[in-house]
This record gives sequence, structure tokens and C-alpha cells, in this order.
Amino acid sequence: MPIPIASLPVLVGRDRTALSAEDGGLVLDLPTEQITFTADGLGRIRAEGRTVLIELRAKAGATPRVHRIDDVDPDGAVLFADTINELLANRTDSDDVDGTRFAVIRSLAPTWRDRFRRRLLWGVLGHLLALIALAVVAGSLGHWDIVIVEIPVGGIGWLAVGFGAYGVGRSRRERWLERHGVEVVATRATTRGAYIYPDGTGDYRGFLHSPAGAAITAYYPPEDPADVLVPSVPFTRFVNTVAGGFLLLGGFVCTLALVLLAVVSFSSPDGL
Repeated sequence: MPIPIASLPVLVGRDRTALSAEDGGLVLDLPTEQITFTADGLGRIRAEGRTVLIELRAKAGATPRVHRIDDVDPDGAVLFADTINELLANRTDSDDVDGTRFAVIRSLAPTWRDRFRRRLLWGVLGHLLALIALAVVAGSLGHWDIVIVEIPVGGIGWLAVGFGAYGVGRSRRERWLERHGVEVVATRATTRGAYIYPDGTGDYRGFLHSPAGAAITAYYPPEDPADVLVPSVPFTRFVNTVAGGFLLLGGFVCTLALVLLAVVSFSSPDGL
């Protein structure tokens, strides 16, 4: 469906919502998610005063799903609806189509992986600052032996803690989702690396993943269908668990050893 973008206004509504036309469909931007409607799934657009309703196609006897945007410019809404409906009227394919597969929701809220990486980043930054503070204190007190030891031991321990925590945390999350999460089959979309899956409510959601097969297994927690995760292959998870646990333990041992050396050095006037 070639949409003349230049002739259509962007409809801005309540709470920073916006409806715009792009080549091949429409995009509805909401505060926490973005919905892309491809032409194959659109039924009609209705302008009702300051509200625009996006009605999807539905199979015979089924109630079509409707998305809406409120508090838009009424004149722009009429122009938008009339233009899109005129283009849709020229469609020649069958009317017996379920349009929900062609309305893909992409969450804009942080996922578990985003939150975990942020917490991990703050953790490793705090660890690094603590090592720097220890080096500064040791140097100011003349304990350069601690500074010399801290550079290799502290650096190795810092890296080990960071990589180990990520590997163990990712593996634990995957195991939890496989036991308590909802399993779905995500199918490859037209965009490279994009996949879509049903979220149990009748809607379809999309996410990006490194290109794999035509269909991949994914999981999401029951309380948040948007927080989807594709588990690692068994060998990768085994490596993440074993190697991550080893690195995490080794990192803590290095850090603890460094602290004990600092205590011994600070308590002795001659250092180590």
C-alpha cells in the first residue's frame, strides 16, 4: 500500500501518543510501546471527532480488533482517515484475513536483560571505584606494594566478577523462565533479525534477535508478555553456568585476598 506520506499529517494525541503513515502501513507510538500496522492487516480508519479508530481486518464472524488515539486534531483526523480508506478500497485480495498478525507491538519499556545489565554495570563500576580508592589510600600512605599488587590482582578480579556475574545471571534467568515462564514459538518477520510471537491475549509482539531459523522458541514471564527471552543452546548455557561460576568465585577470591593483603600491609609499618 503506497502511502503518500507527504500529504498526511502526523496525528498527535493525549499523553504524547502519535499516529503516522509510513511506506507500507501505519505506526502508532504510545508511551510504553509502538504498534506497526502493515497494510495487509488494516480494515478501515474511522475519524470520530477528536478520536481516530484503527480497525483491523477480521475473519468472517469475528469481531475486529480496534486501536485508538484520542485528542487529535479533528480536521487532520478526517484527512488521515479518508486518505487511508481510499487506498484500502483499492485492495483486491480476500477479505477473510485476521489482521492481528499484521499489527505488531514492540515494547519500549526496559526488559529484564536491560535492567540486569544496568544493575551489573553499576555493580562493576562500584567495584572499580573501590579498587581505585584503595590504590589512592595505599599510595598516599606510602604502601606502594599494595598498589603494585592491586593492578594485576584487582584488575583480574574485577573482570572476572563482571563476566562471571553476567554468565551466571543469564543462565539462572533462562532456567527460571523454562520452569515458570510462558513458552511461545516466534516466527521470522520480513525484516532481517525480527521475529513475532502471540502474547496470549490475541495480540502479536515483535523483538529483534540474531538471525536464526524460520521459527525459534522463546519464553516470557506470565506477568509481562513483552519481556521475551530466547534461551541459549544447552552447550552455551552450560559454559555460562560453569565458566561464569568459576570466574565469579575467582573474582571474589582475588578481591578478598587483596583486601586481606591491604589490612596486613596497613597494620605493618614496613608493609608486606
